Formats: sequence, structure tokens, C-alpha cells
Amino acid sequence: MSTRAQIAIQRGPGEWAHVYCHYDGYPEHMLPALAPWTPADILAAREIRQVRADALGCFDPPREPPILPRPTRELCHLYVWQDGAWVELDPEAAQDEGPQP
Repeated sequence: MSTRAQIAIQRGPGEWAHVYCHYDGYPEHMLPALAPWTPADILAAREIRQVRADALGCFDPPREPPILPRPTRELCHLYVWQDGAWVELDPEAAQDEGPQP
């Protein structure tokens, strides 16, 4: 069974690209695996099978990521770039404070 995740990257005011990740989306794997990658790297991948610290396993051909007005968790986990590092975001908890990417 796959642990699916999304990586939300802010592209502009009220514009967040949500990059799909199919495998190993749980925080214990994703946070260390995402660490060497920049938001630009993730956006360039567009749709990901698996994130590893040494490679992004991408779908071929990839689908364009959906653009939403704010980070939105539709799958098991949601990750955003915040203060120079990747973090898991709980949109329900952040809704009161607003996202801090």
C-alpha cells in the first residue's frame, strides 16, 4: 500500500502548486528525503512516484500539479517549504494562523 502525499509550493499570492507523491509519503521518510531538494526542483518534477535524497522518481509523462489558493491536504500528508526547510503542514491547525511558508 502506498502512503500518498502532496508537496505544496507557493508560486504567487493565493497560488499554490500541489505536487503529487505516490510512495513513502510518511514524515519519517519524506522529511529527510526532501531535505536536499529545493522548491524549484520539486516544481520541475511536476508529479513524483517517490522522493529520495539522491533522486526524484518522476512519472513519465507527468501531469501538471493542481493550483489551489492555499495549501490543502487531500491525501495522507502535506509538506511545504517554511523558513528554508520542508515541514509537514496540518492545514486545519494552520487555518487559524494562516500558512507560514
